[in-house]
Amino acid sequence: MSDAMPTDPAAPPAEHVALLGRVVTPDEAIDDGAVVLAGGRVVWVGPRAAAASASRREVVDAVAAAPQPEPGTLVLPGLVDLHNHGGGGASFNDDRDAEATMVAVREHRRHGTTTMLASLVTADRATLLARVEVLAGLAEDGEVAGIHVEGPFLSHARRGAQSPENLLTGDAGLVRELAEAAGGHLRTMTVAPEVDGVVGGGGAAEALVSAGAIPSLGHTDATAEQAEALLAQVVADLTAAAAGGEPPRRMTATHLFNGMRPLHHRAPGPVAACLAAAARGDLVVELVADDVHLAPATVRSVIATVGADNVALVTDAMAATGMADGSYELGPMAVTVTGGVARLTDPDDPDGGSIAGGTAHLIDVVRRTVAAGVPLADAVRSASWVPARALGLGDVGGLVVGHRADVVVTDADLRVRRVLRDGVPA
Repeated sequence: MSDAMPTDPAAPPAEHVALLGRVVTPDEAIDDGAVVLAGGRVVWVGPRAAAASASRREVVDAVAAAPQPEPGTLVLPGLVDLHNHGGGGASFNDDRDAEATMVAVREHRRHGTTTMLASLVTADRATLLARVEVLAGLAEDGEVAGIHVEGPFLSHARRGAQSPENLLTGDAGLVRELAEAAGGHLRTMTVAPEVDGVVGGGGAAEALVSAGAIPSLGHTDATAEQAEALLAQVVADLTAAAAGGEPPRRMTATHLFNGMRPLHHRAPGPVAACLAAAARGDLVVELVADDVHLAPATVRSVIATVGADNVALVTDAMAATGMADGSYELGPMAVTVTGGVARLTDPDDPDGGSIAGGTAHLIDVVRRTVAAGVPLADAVRSASWVPARALGLGDVGGLVVGHRADVVVTDADLRVRRVLRDGVPA
């Protein structure tokens, strides 16, 4: 196990700090492990006993000086969320300045999500462009990893909590406007393949790939064949766009099952196409494994079927995350949260309308995934390493030498005790 790391000889020596416990790397869980950090980077990872013979004296001393962890302590990588609309009472869809938006970022960061996309729901053109400009500034400052726009090229029948008045047919011009407003930070956009103007030459999906963003299949009433057509086009386009020697980025599926035509043995719809593509390694499927959007058995079955390397656990979090039940907004839509479940406010239905995002932090999703029967290492990998790779980020998402020192320390029940980002308390 390597403990080498390039250093700047002109830089002052960095303090080495060791964290001890059951360490979860991208490949395994080390029962009695150690992670050593210095200068905002991971400089050593391995079994604690092996640290005594590490080639660097600073590593040996840091591990020897580290306090004994509480029984059951887990040391995890900082988590990575591909789909997040807000939290702490703040919403990326509604806040008009960076400081208000940072309330949501900090809410999730202190609960272990050290890298995240800021997601926007469907809104009118002017609002989308204005919000994208605010979020682009946060991305430029490194506070978020980029922007996810959920819509507006979505199915009216499977819109969920998306504003019906603002749904559009595919518009490559709008894609280009959003990409320009994002200043290179538009990472992904949810699109429905059956909507006119999404698939085909000159369509929205092609414009997204040209802009360096990933189309994400979702909020769709598509047939399996329509979904397969989008998948085939995007896989080919991403392969052609990949830099020499670099593996192509992979398309994603926005919260698989939710906002989609259900799987039926005579009408398999988009779910079957997505599962097949994920099993081939062509697609990463998002799962909102919060015990609200999906049953535990569904989560367990999908990960067993397609593998943790093809699943990204996400929150779909909205402003109510970390907050009390009550009334909230998700873009232009009114939302009522009862018992921690967010639904569109419907005065004619006491149980509310469609699910309107999640209220869990990503560490909660990991905990519930493990409770569903998924091995800890797989659940953590799907909430860190896999989404980081989907974003094309090479230095986050895993406790790996040379990676950014993003670490989450929890107890045995995955309750957060400490979060570091760049080696600094979050």
